[in-house]
Amino acid sequence: MATSPSAVSDGDQRHVPDEPPVLEARGIVKRFGHVEALRGADFTVGRGEVVALIGDNGAGKSTLIKTLSGVHTPDEGEIRVGGVAVRFATPVDARRAGVETVYQDLAVADDLSVAANLYLGREILRSGPLGRLGLLDKRAMRQGAAEALDQLGVRIPRVTTPIAMLSGGQRQCVAVARAIIWATNVVILDEPTAALGVVQTARVLDVVRRARDAGMSVVLVSHNMPQVLEIADRVEVLRLGRRAARLRADEVTTDDLVAAMTGSGSVERGEQ
Repeated sequence: MATSPSAVSDGDQRHVPDEPPVLEARGIVKRFGHVEALRGADFTVGRGEVVALIGDNGAGKSTLIKTLSGVHTPDEGEIRVGGVAVRFATPVDARRAGVETVYQDLAVADDLSVAANLYLGREILRSGPLGRLGLLDKRAMRQGAAEALDQLGVRIPRVTTPIAMLSGGQRQCVAVARAIIWATNVVILDEPTAALGVVQTARVLDVVRRARDAGMSVVLVSHNMPQVLEIADRVEVLRLGRRAARLRADEVTTDDLVAAMTGSGSVERGEQ
């Protein structure tokens, strides 16, 4: 039987320096025929931090994210969760390890309600014989969805509202919230605000902050440099399939990020 979503736990669970990274990539190599998309890429995210992954087009960001989420299997290198080496053969393996991913093309079912989308693939069955017949406990799912969305500050008309009736920002918030609700280690967000307006973007970023402040680790892939500096704790820069820099967001400028992405200058401030 599926369990209820717990959203994010209360209390400060921010990253402790001595504990292993929640999610780590070491020397990842990924080839597609003669093309080497990743050439020994490294990446780390600690408990309770937002880490932005940036890079120019063709830097390997999408390939790295898909490798960390189980879409691609690395040809060389290893992925570690909590310091333990793991192998993700499929996205299901990644989800079982507590890694949830939201891609640009939202995987939401327009005809289903908000509650049904939050529990999609994790439906709660009714107890007793009715559950064994496959009947769903829709009341429990509506209640769990309402509580989780309220905790994350996601505002929608009703959890029974079909996704198709929501605005773009609300739809994105639901998709991000679903990942946060079910993740136990890391949420990966691939350009979550690329198609949103200013107000809708602010709402999505607020959900990310709430998740971070409650101890969830978030990986944010973005081309929006001001947004990266606004929301991220750290920035990891990918260039030509390798990590080019690790920077503290509060110690760099947008010019520094562009220089690190393009290799046009030396960026050492805050590098780890």
